[in-house]
Amino acid sequence: MDKKPYYISTAIAYTSAKPHIGNTYEIVLADAIARYKRMTGYDVYFQTGTDEHGQKIQQKAEAAGVTPQQYVDGVAAQIKNIWDLMNTTYDKFVRTTDPMHCKKIQTIFRKLHEQGDIYKGSYKGKYCTPCESFWTDSQLVDGKCPDCGREVTEAEEEAYFFRMSKYAGQLMKHIEEHPNFIQPESRKNEMVNNFLKPGLQDLCVSRTSFNWGVPVDFDDKHVTYVWLDALSNYITFCGYDPDGAHDEHYKRFWPADVHLIGKDIIRFHTIYWPIFLMALGEPLPKQVFGHPWLLVGDGKMSKSLGNVIYADDLVRWFGVDAVRYYVLHEIPFAQDGTITHELMMERINADLANVLGNLVNRTIAMSHKYFGGEIQPPADCEPVDEELRGMALALPAKVEAKMDSLRVADAIDEIFTLLRRSNKYIDETMPWALAKDEGKRARLGTVLYHLLESIRFAAVMLKPFLPETSDKIFAQLNTKNGGVESLERFDGMQAGEKVGEASILFGRIDIPKKLKEIEDEQEKAQKAASKEAKKADKAEKKADKQPEIPGVITIDDFAKVEMTVCKVLACENVKKSEKLLKFQLDDGSGTARQILSGIAMHYKAEELVGKTLVACTNLAPRKMMGQESNGMLLSAVRDTENGEELHLIMLGDEVPAGCKLC
Repeated sequence: MDKKPYYISTAIAYTSAKPHIGNTYEIVLADAIARYKRMTGYDVYFQTGTDEHGQKIQQKAEAAGVTPQQYVDGVAAQIKNIWDLMNTTYDKFVRTTDPMHCKKIQTIFRKLHEQGDIYKGSYKGKYCTPCESFWTDSQLVDGKCPDCGREVTEAEEEAYFFRMSKYAGQLMKHIEEHPNFIQPESRKNEMVNNFLKPGLQDLCVSRTSFNWGVPVDFDDKHVTYVWLDALSNYITFCGYDPDGAHDEHYKRFWPADVHLIGKDIIRFHTIYWPIFLMALGEPLPKQVFGHPWLLVGDGKMSKSLGNVIYADDLVRWFGVDAVRYYVLHEIPFAQDGTITHELMMERINADLANVLGNLVNRTIAMSHKYFGGEIQPPADCEPVDEELRGMALALPAKVEAKMDSLRVADAIDEIFTLLRRSNKYIDETMPWALAKDEGKRARLGTVLYHLLESIRFAAVMLKPFLPETSDKIFAQLNTKNGGVESLERFDGMQAGEKVGEASILFGRIDIPKKLKEIEDEQEKAQKAASKEAKKADKAEKKADKQPEIPGVITIDDFAKVEMTVCKVLACENVKKSEKLLKFQLDDGSGTARQILSGIAMHYKAEELVGKTLVACTNLAPRKMMGQESNGMLLSAVRDTENGEELHLIMLGDEVPAGCKLC
C-alpha cells in the first residue's frame, strides 16, 4: 500500500551568526515530528536549510573582510554541523544562494510583475536592518522596531511593491474556513486582529541600497527583497516550476502539511507567504505552527547580555539525547520555556537518570540475578499486572493523539507516565521479596516479564524523541520487536530468549561540581577571546600608524603624487574600530573608490556625506581592519591645548569630482 505523503519544514536559518540552543530547538522539534510520522507509516519529506541574502549579511561580510558568499558559506556549514550534531534526519538542506533557487525566484518575480501584482514605486520610512523590515512611524514601539526592539533608520529608495490588499479578503476567508491553518490559536488571533482587520499595506519586495540578493532580471538596479526570496524556498526546492512544469516530487508533497516556525516570524508565514501563493495560483500549506521561544531565565538569549547557550556546548557536557529531551519536554505547546544549566541538570537527574535509566538498569539486572538473564513466560496475572499491561497497550493511541496536534511535550509525558507506573509497579510487587520464596518463582517471572515488556513499549515510543537512547534500551532488552506495529499486543519479549547486559543510560550529575566545571570552562574561553581582541586592537593601531615623510623631495617626486577632487557618496564607522571611517567616493572615474581614514575622533560620518574632499589616489592599496583602502584623504593638523585638531581639506561644490590638484 502506498504510504501517505507528509511534508514538514522548518524556517530556514538566517546565516548571520552561529545558532544558539533556542534556534536549535526548532530543528529538533521538527525532527521528532518527522521521525514519529515515519515510524507510524508516512512517506516523510523533511526540509530545512539557510536563508543567505540581505543587507545584514552584506554588512557582516564587509566587516569581516570577506565576500558575502564566503561569509554565508562559513555560517551555513556551521548551522548544518549543529543540525547534524543533534541527530536530525532532514531529507534536504537547502541554501537560498543555490543557482537553481535564484533562477526560479527571478521567474517568480517577473511572473508576478507581468500579471500586475508587483509594481514599481518608492519607499520612505523606517527600516530595521536586523529584521530586514520596513515600518511606519505608527508601527514603531517607543521609536524602535516592534519585532526586535532595536534602533531603526530612515530609508528612502526606489522599490517594487506587492499588492497585498488585493488578496487580503481571500486570505481572511481561507483562515475562517480552515481553523487549523494557523496554530496555536493565539497566533491566529494576533494575525487577524493586528494585521488583517486593520488593512494590509502593500509590501516592499525589492531593494536598491545593497546588492547581495537575487537580481531582478529585468531591472538590474534592484535585488529581490529577502522575504519573497526566502519564503519561496518551501516550493522551489520541492520541485515547483514557475512555468508550470512541476516535477513529481512537488506533485506528491505540496502543499506542505506543516511549516514549523518561531512565533517571531509568524506574520511573514501566515500573511505574506499565503498571499504570494495565491498570486501564483498554488495551494496553501495545510498548517503553519508558530512555536514558542526557549528563554534564559526571564529573557531572550542575547550576545550583548552574555547569556547565549549553544547546542554544541550542551552536547559536550550532557550528551545529544539529554539536550533533545530537555528542549522537547520543557517548552509547552503555546508558552515559552526556560533553560539554564542548573535546570537542565535537575531534569536529567530526575527524569532521565532516575525514572528512565534506573528502571531499565535494575530490571535488566534483576533478570540476570534471578533467572540468568532468561526471559520467563508470564503466568497468571493479578490486577496490578493488568493495570500496567493496559497502560502500556493504551500508550500508542495516547501519543498519537498528542502528536496529531503537535503537542510533543505532552506526548513525552505520556511515555514517562508509563515509566513512572513501572517504577511504582516494582515497589508494589517487590521482586526481591518474591525471589526469597521458591514457590513464588513463577510470579517473579511474570513480574519481570511485565516490566521488560513495558520498557519495550516505552522504548518504541521514545524513538522519535531520544533515538540513541531507544537503541541502547533495545540492546539491553535484546529484542528486534521495535516497530510500532509490535505494540498491538503485549507479547513482544520472547520467553526463553536472554536479555542483554545492563548498562547505565544516564548517570546522575553532581550539580555543584558540574556547574563549577562549566564556569571554569567559560571563564577560560572569555580570557582567550579577550586576548584575541587585544591582538586585533594592536593590529589596528599598527595599521593606523602613518609612515614618516622624508624631509626634502624634488619636483619629480612631487609629480608622482596624484591628488584628486572627490565627492563623498557615503560614509560610515568601521565596526570594532574607534578610529576608522569608511568612505565611498566619486573620483570622476565612474566607479566608487573606497578609502578608510582614522578620523572618527574628529568627524561624525553623517556630517561628511556630500562634501568635496581631496585625496591622494595613487597610493598602493592596503588592508585596515580586514578592509581595503585605496588612497588617503588630505587634511591639516594643528596642536592645541586640548591635543591635536584635525581639519579635512574641503573644496566648494563648484569643483567637480575628478579634477586634479597641481
